[in-house]
Amino acid sequence: MLRVERLSSNVFNLPVEKMRAGYYSDTYFNRAREILVRDGHRPNVRMQVFQRNRSVLCGIDEAIAILRLCSGAFAEDNTWHDGWDALDIRALHDGDEIVPFETILTIEGDYALFAHLETTYLGVLSRRTRIATNAREIVAAANGKDVLFFPARYDHHQMQTGDGYAAYISGALGVSTDANAEWWGSRGMGTVPHALIAAYGGDTVLATQKFAQYIDPEVNVISLVDFDNDCVATSLAVADALGSRLWGVRLDTSGTLVDRSLWSQMGTFTPTGVVPELVRNVRAALDAHGHREVKIVASGGFDARKIRLFEDENVPVDAYAVGSAFFEGTGRFDFTADIVSIEHDGAWIECHKVGRPERPNPRLTRVR
Repeated sequence: MLRVERLSSNVFNLPVEKMRAGYYSDTYFNRAREILVRDGHRPNVRMQVFQRNRSVLCGIDEAIAILRLCSGAFAEDNTWHDGWDALDIRALHDGDEIVPFETILTIEGDYALFAHLETTYLGVLSRRTRIATNAREIVAAANGKDVLFFPARYDHHQMQTGDGYAAYISGALGVSTDANAEWWGSRGMGTVPHALIAAYGGDTVLATQKFAQYIDPEVNVISLVDFDNDCVATSLAVADALGSRLWGVRLDTSGTLVDRSLWSQMGTFTPTGVVPELVRNVRAALDAHGHREVKIVASGGFDARKIRLFEDENVPVDAYAVGSAFFEGTGRFDFTADIVSIEHDGAWIECHKVGRPERPNPRLTRVR
């Protein structure tokens, strides 16, 4: 597991005023807060949060930020009174592996101070844990090879920062947008895109040369080589033209096409898309022409299953670029929050829904 310090609450750019007002919260939580405040009933409770599947936890620091910045109450004159210092928060860390029903977060204090936040902190936990769990599986399947997180185009742009961080804490090497990398202070990476090749009249070599000419020399030059559906010939042409400036080539052949280099080999395997035989053809050609240092990035429909297949067959891939698979998976990633105890006359009394008892977790650490 990649252990990181807790992120500062300020990095999340939360819409604090709207969260405090309950704008993003289920109405029944807002009404619960209103009833408690108007009735003058301010019970101290212990809330515990858990999930039902084996997962890689993420979203904890974001949930803490929501509680830190948005817990509290409005006075009669509508001024805000912060509630963070009145709460006792204990939590696991982003990147921790968790088991079903393990308590990952407890919140102790006046329930009216944080009742309105349940929807939002559970939501970020669910979203980030889905990405982190899928990313950990994909990274493990890659067997130590680099995994690039390239799914930004498959979801709303406002998801990019948190999703990129969830992949990062699970071991993904690179991300495709600056927003993906914002929370840990890095930058996005990428390849020469098909659109740039098209803008230069379909000339992959020229587009790659222009990329190398105008983009920061510290940026790795990775050229997409499937524009003409001839990855071997295009890879050689780009490698010959750029020499040591070329870091790698990316194979991204559509799942409905058969690369030209495979036409004479067809008959014993499914030839469409980026398949092991295509990668081997490109590797053999590059090596035979003195370009052993050029790396191969494989993309296009890769998920943990396909990566494991490639690794089992020792396909000479140096890195995998993965897209929508980070959002997929058959598991459920929803979290549940329950009040499990209530304070009465200085003592804690068990109080919970049937079947949801308190489950103390010695792995929790207090949030300062």
